[in-house]
Amino acid sequence: MNIQYLLTRKNFLFLLLLINIVGTVYGYYWYGYQLKETPSIFLPFVPDSPTASLFFVFVLIAFLFKKNWPLFEALAIMTLFKYGIWAVVMNILTLIVTGYLPWQGYMLIASHLGMAIEGILYSSYYRIKLKHLFIAAIWTLHNEMIDYIFFMYPRYGALDHYIPQIGYFTFWLSILSIWLTYYFGMKKQRRTLL
Repeated sequence: MNIQYLLTRKNFLFLLLLINIVGTVYGYYWYGYQLKETPSIFLPFVPDSPTASLFFVFVLIAFLFKKNWPLFEALAIMTLFKYGIWAVVMNILTLIVTGYLPWQGYMLIASHLGMAIEGILYSSYYRIKLKHLFIAAIWTLHNEMIDYIFFMYPRYGALDHYIPQIGYFTFWLSILSIWLTYYFGMKKQRRTLL
């Protein structure tokens, strides 16, 4: 069976929508302790991964109605890749630093790797224009400033001594995510949903 055929089936889109809704809700729950301590002005910028999957929820809803919402597409692919890869790396670093990773850490590695992949898998169906890329890039880089200037980044206690290095890595991961959004999301040849 052709992978593109599967990706565009309504049943598959609906299943992926449900998975992303559950993942989004769990993600906001996971951030609950940190959100309670977060000043209200920073609240939109703290729960990175669930917000990324929320963007993709809107993309999938649009796809189910055979529509495109390009700004959500740009935000989704950029942030799904960035925070998907970021969480994979942070959990692997936690394992390296502590020598131990609870089962939730392995679950986060698998789910966040899926996040990074799903945004790119659907990229040939996006209708992203330069203005959408620009807005998504501003959101992503602004989030970077909130995380590492105002210290609103996700908490991984075992990695506290490495925050400057993590911030540097995350900046370049943002740049890579912006480039990938441009490369995959703005190709001239676009597919249409069946």
